[in-house]
Amino acid sequence: VARHEQHVTFLRICQQLTTPRSPSSRGGEGGEEGSARGGGAEYRVLSTECRDGRDEGSTRTGDRSPSPLGGEGRGEGHSHTGGARILGCHFYGPYFAKEARGCHPEAALRPPTTEEYLEYLTFHDCITRATVAPELPGAENFVRACRALGIGCNVDHSHATFAQMEAARRWGVTHVDHLFCAMSDRARLRQEQTYPMRGGVLEATLFFDDLTTEVIADGKHLAAELLKLAYKIKGPDRLALVTDCNRALDMPDGEYLFGPLDGGEPILRQDDVGVMPDGKALASGVMGMDHAVRTFLALTAVPLVEVVRMASLTPARIAGRDQDLGSIAPGKLADLVVLNRDLHVREVYVAGEKV
Repeated sequence: VARHEQHVTFLRICQQLTTPRSPSSRGGEGGEEGSARGGGAEYRVLSTECRDGRDEGSTRTGDRSPSPLGGEGRGEGHSHTGGARILGCHFYGPYFAKEARGCHPEAALRPPTTEEYLEYLTFHDCITRATVAPELPGAENFVRACRALGIGCNVDHSHATFAQMEAARRWGVTHVDHLFCAMSDRARLRQEQTYPMRGGVLEATLFFDDLTTEVIADGKHLAAELLKLAYKIKGPDRLALVTDCNRALDMPDGEYLFGPLDGGEPILRQDDVGVMPDGKALASGVMGMDHAVRTFLALTAVPLVEVVRMASLTPARIAGRDQDLGSIAPGKLADLVVLNRDLHVREVYVAGEKV
């Protein structure tokens, strides 16, 4: 997934042996960024996504000023990209808590204000989901405005309490981005209040059955026991695989920029993951979805059919597109990924055509 200039192109995979491809719900700690400034960057990214087995996805807004959706944002799902099919936009930032920002540039983060988000929401016809930290002032009104327009709502980059998460569910939040990453838990919240100890975003996500979520299954963000825990509690129908990729996807190790080219955060790609320059914090993923499928399977021993579902039908359902994507069935779009016995991508088809 990649961010270029003002917005992020956020794409995920949908795969099987001959597997349905589906939309993804979201990226992750730091988001996905495009590889170059301007026009052709998105199309190069979409071609790369297909190479790794992703054939549908959503463009994502970044941590910038309003109007990132102009021009390229509208109607992209109906144009030929030469690669992955764009399903819509994921409004991802700038409404994050600064203390949970991950590698997002801090200066741009802010609470939602009515005047600003109404400008964004004039593009509601191409926004599929929106993310917000529910503890921020104005979060409730933002979520309710999104839901009134049919936009699904997520929580991410948040230090909300369990009670605040419970309230967010009442507003209409249904999904939590990249489980375990950039979110509050009992230990973090105890730094603010000695007693009683409280649950945070993590505990609420695992507790509420109606909340779907996702894991960055690159083998670097989360150890095997955390992947197993997420799967045991949420199951394959409520847990999706995501890459959380940035512009270093399919690139050599070295220095890269996360976010906008003017004001983005420097990051490093090393050991198949993104890290901050001091090496003390993660800075999103750099591996594709086919890698995520192989990694989750190897670390958890979950049946392959269920791992594939978590990379296809489950994200399609989260994105609200499972009626025509995410599984192989009569009447659904012929978006398919063909994998070899080692689960490496051999062929990708969009609308029945090999790409």
